[in-house]
Amino acid sequence: MTSPSSTVVTRFAPSPTGYLHIGGARTALFNWLYAKGRGGKFLIRIEDTDRERSTDEAVKAIFDGLSWLELFGDEEPVFQFGRADRHREVINELLATGHAYRDFLTADETTALRDQAKAEGRDFVSPWRDREPSVDDLAKPHTVRFRRPLDQAVVVEDAVQGTVRWESASLDDLVILRSDGAPTYNLAVVVDDHDMGVTHVIRGDDHLNNAARQSLIYDALGWARPTFAHIPLIHGPDGAKLSKRHGAQAVHEYADMGYLPEAMRNYLARLGWAHGDDELFSDEQALAWFDLAGVNKAPARLDFDKLAHVNAHWLRLADDDRLAKLTLDAHLARGRTLEPDDEERLLRAMPFVKDRAKTIPELADQTAFVLQARPLALNEKSAGLLQGESGQRISRLRERLALFQSWDVFALEAELKVFAEEEGVGFGKIGPSMRAALTGGSTSPDIARTLCALGRDESLGRLDDALQQTK
Repeated sequence: MTSPSSTVVTRFAPSPTGYLHIGGARTALFNWLYAKGRGGKFLIRIEDTDRERSTDEAVKAIFDGLSWLELFGDEEPVFQFGRADRHREVINELLATGHAYRDFLTADETTALRDQAKAEGRDFVSPWRDREPSVDDLAKPHTVRFRRPLDQAVVVEDAVQGTVRWESASLDDLVILRSDGAPTYNLAVVVDDHDMGVTHVIRGDDHLNNAARQSLIYDALGWARPTFAHIPLIHGPDGAKLSKRHGAQAVHEYADMGYLPEAMRNYLARLGWAHGDDELFSDEQALAWFDLAGVNKAPARLDFDKLAHVNAHWLRLADDDRLAKLTLDAHLARGRTLEPDDEERLLRAMPFVKDRAKTIPELADQTAFVLQARPLALNEKSAGLLQGESGQRISRLRERLALFQSWDVFALEAELKVFAEEEGVGFGKIGPSMRAALTGGSTSPDIARTLCALGRDESLGRLDDALQQTK
C-alpha cells in the first residue's frame, strides 16, 4: 500500500557518523532523480539519534558532499534528534492502543532469557509482553517494545527486490524506546517519513529487514506505507564489499582526485541502473529516464576506468573559464606561487589541452608548460636540439612566425607544414627542437596547439630566449 499523496516525495537520510560514502551519494542521487524527474520533492534528514557517534564534523562533511554533487533538498533539512518529543508522542499512542508494552527486564536478564530461548529452539519473547506493570514497576527503569503480531506474514512489494515476505514471529518485539528515554531508529524513521510526507523510501538493501519491522509499525498506526525500493550496495572491482583497499570511498576524495560533479552524477546514475546502452547522458536525460524498474538487483561494481572515461567526456564539454579556475587551484595545491596572469594563461591554453586529460590533476600536468617563467631553463638534451643546423632552422621559423598574424591553430598548422616543405625536411626534424624551445621539453600538445596555448608574444619570446641561450 502506498501513500495517497499525488506528489512524489523522497528523502536522503544519512547518519552523521563519518564522511559521505560513495554509496550514500548514489542513494541521494537516485532519490533526487526519482523525485525531481516527476515534479516531486527531494528532502534531506540527518538521522542523528546516535548521540555518541554523531558529530558536527560529519554533518558538515555530508552537506559539503551533497553541495559538491549539487544535490540540494527542496526544504530545510530535518534533524531527527530534535524530533524526539514527537517520537515519544507516537510511542505513547502505541502504548495506549496496545501495540506496545513496557519491558522491565534488565539487559542481563534479557540476554539470559534470549540465550535460553535459543537453546530451546524458540523465539525470545519478553515475559512483560502479557504482564500488566504495577505502580511500583512503573517507577523502575524500563524500555518500551513494539508488540508485533505473532502469527502474521509481513509482505513488502519492493520496487526493486520484488515481493519480499517475512514471518512476524521471527522479527522479535522491537525496542522502540530505550531506558534512558531515547526513541530508537526504526520508530523514529517511520514517524519522520510519515510526517514529512515521504511516498518512496529508496535506500540500500542493507535496510531491507528494517522494512518488515517498519511496515508493522505503519500498520499499527493506521498509516499508509510508502513504496519501498531497496537498491544493492556498491562493491569493489573484484566483487568484494567496498573497502579502503579499493581506493576512494568518500565523496570528497573524488572531488580531490579531480572529477567533475556532473561526471560523478552521470557515473553514479549508471552504477546499478541502466537505460538501454546509454553510458553518457546529461542531468536532463537522467531526470527524464530514471525509474526504479531499471535498477539492478545485483550489486554494482566500482570501475575507475569507466569513471575516468565519463569524466574525460564532461571535461571536454566543460566551460574553459571554469576549468581554468579548477586547474589553477590544482597548481596552487602543488605549491605554485600565484602570479597575476596565471588564470589568463590557463584560460588561453584550455581549448588545446582539455581533450588530453581525464581529471583536473591531469589538466594541471598538461598545462604546466604555459605557467613556466621566462627564460626557461634548458636541460642538456633540449639545448642540444637547438644547436647547429637545427638551431638555425628554428631561427628561420621564428622570423617567419614573427610576420605571421593569423595566430589560430589551423592557420599555424598550415604554416608549419609549408615551412617544413620549403626547408626540405619532415616535420619530425622541426617538432622536437620547437618543443625544446617553447616548453623546455615539458609535456605539451602538438606544436601548432602549443603555440596557440602560449599566445603569439609568449611564443616568440620563448623562442628568442632559447636561441639566445644556445648561441
